[in-house]
Amino acid sequence: MTSMKTRAFAETQVGEHLPELVIPVTVTLINGGAIATRDYFPGHHDVAAARELGSPHIFMNILTTTALAQRFVEQWSGPLAVFRDIQLKLGAPNYPGDTMTFTGEVVERDEASRTLVVALKGKNSMGNHATGKVTVVLPA
Repeated sequence: MTSMKTRAFAETQVGEHLPELVIPVTVTLINGGAIATRDYFPGHHDVAAARELGSPHIFMNILTTTALAQRFVEQWSGPLAVFRDIQLKLGAPNYPGDTMTFTGEVVERDEASRTLVVALKGKNSMGNHATGKVTVVLPA
């Protein structure tokens, strides 16, 4: 059980900014995310294979990025938020030794369904790693 509070829909407003989430990108994070999602593509765990592909190091897979985007929104919304949709577009790769910082803002709010849309960006030293929108339903 968690002691984390879930936000009520009434506590939110369009234009509200979510607290930043800073994530150190490590070999362990990239490897662990790939293993957890059963993504055994060599570019996510084998430096030599990644370099053969033209990459300077292993790189994060989209499923790990998606999980981190969900974590970002859930840390703000709380554990009782219901995720309805996550739409992400990948940009610059996440390599070990870098840092990704998520920022976000509530851009839509529907009273009838208690649904919020959060626009987010996950940025690293090369630019936007991920951009997108997350749709969540909050309790009354």
